[in-house]
Amino acid sequence: MKAAGMSRREFAAGLAAGLTVGPLAAQGGRRPNIVLMLIDDLRWDALGCAGHPWAKTPHLDRLAARGARFRNAFVTTSLCSPSRASILTGQYMHAHGVQDNFTALPASLPTFPRILQHMGYQTAFLGKWHMGDAQLNRGGEDSDSPQPGFDHWVSFRGQGTYFNPLLNRNGVRQKVEGYTTDILTAEAVRFVERQKRDQPFCLYLSHKAVHAGFEPAPRHRALYEDREIPTPASATAREGKPQWLLRKRDVSRHGLRNLYEGEYTLPSLYRQYMRSLAAVDDSVGAVEQALQRGGFLDNTLFVFLGDNGFLLGEQGLVDKRVMHEPSIRIPLLLAWPGRIPAGTVREELALNLDIAPTLVSAAGGTPPASMQGSSLLNLFSPRPASWRKEFVYEYLWDWEAPHTPGVVGLRSETHSYMEYQGVWDVNELYDVRRDPQQLNNLLAGSETTTEAGGWLRRVKDPATQKLAREMRARMVSILNSTGGAHLAKGPA
Repeated sequence: MKAAGMSRREFAAGLAAGLTVGPLAAQGGRRPNIVLMLIDDLRWDALGCAGHPWAKTPHLDRLAARGARFRNAFVTTSLCSPSRASILTGQYMHAHGVQDNFTALPASLPTFPRILQHMGYQTAFLGKWHMGDAQLNRGGEDSDSPQPGFDHWVSFRGQGTYFNPLLNRNGVRQKVEGYTTDILTAEAVRFVERQKRDQPFCLYLSHKAVHAGFEPAPRHRALYEDREIPTPASATAREGKPQWLLRKRDVSRHGLRNLYEGEYTLPSLYRQYMRSLAAVDDSVGAVEQALQRGGFLDNTLFVFLGDNGFLLGEQGLVDKRVMHEPSIRIPLLLAWPGRIPAGTVREELALNLDIAPTLVSAAGGTPPASMQGSSLLNLFSPRPASWRKEFVYEYLWDWEAPHTPGVVGLRSETHSYMEYQGVWDVNELYDVRRDPQQLNNLLAGSETTTEAGGWLRRVKDPATQKLAREMRARMVSILNSTGGAHLAKGPA
């Protein structure tokens, strides 16, 4: 498919200048097939293999058992479109430019599907693309339009629907009756069944589930009816918290006091969320069975992850966008027989930025310099290289959720620093190892002032002030080195 504003030949020429092919591909070795399954708004702890006390996810648990689960996987922006762009490009939001849910991905950016297609892979995208809006961006494409890098395309506009979706199949729109998760799963199975053993393929299956407006498949509507849903401890933690959280967002549709305009209680929302996940687990099983039938499973890298996390009452909130742990943590599973040891649990900080370089590396290529993440496969080499100890989080104010301010911050292995933009309020700093529920804001009482650096000087504990200054300095350093210097304004 032709890239908007750039021909395939032009892109290939530019790509070839910056892409090298590793020994596996260069010597004609048997390159792995790749399956990437992306789930919308999926919490890191919603799976049985992640320790959820009653979630029924047998297929996902089996996937984790035959590969690796990353206990500390995160997104760098907790919003659908920016995170999806980061997954495709391996770049921070400030680098790829998709800052909201309506901006199209720039056609000039190298993405893993375009690179794999250039390397001879048969590529397919199935499901939610969610970048671009022809009505808001005049002259732009709809978010279901076929995109460069894919030989086969099936998508829908925007968020889509849980039932009877209007699908764009390779440029032709047609309404399909049924449950969307199952429809996309059937499309994925058919794609696998059409593949040949002499050409590697990359299947990118992007489910609509489990986005809000939760509607489970009819077969799952009675699941978990007897499960009690406790309110998280942080839901009522108010001392030292920002006022935007206590008095603005908590009464919005994303706060427990006005949960989706009264459509849900927290228990009913939680149950519907988990019920909607059940068909996703079925999807994993169906795709793996198709791979097994075709003789592909043992030579397939299977990657499963969420595009961002989801709050279910923590901090008195639902949805995402914020930098608190349930919003930025995601599940991440990788299985590749013979390459990734079965039953592995990794503790390193893994990011959505790492997916693109991981897939390019798996195919035998060297990720282009534009990719700011690192291949996760490096962690499974005999002599693994040093790995990151921290990363930057960013979110810009969005008119869709005006009650949530912009935030830029630093998440290290031990602490989470959040600096708010555009509001007169207190920032946040948590020791996430000692305080995983983020109850005790170490920056309480240090509200913003007009004086440069004034709020930092209000931090009474010298050790905490020193820690905040150090984390801010490291945040600025990462932003400066990745093209995000404009986000680093504020107290030095």
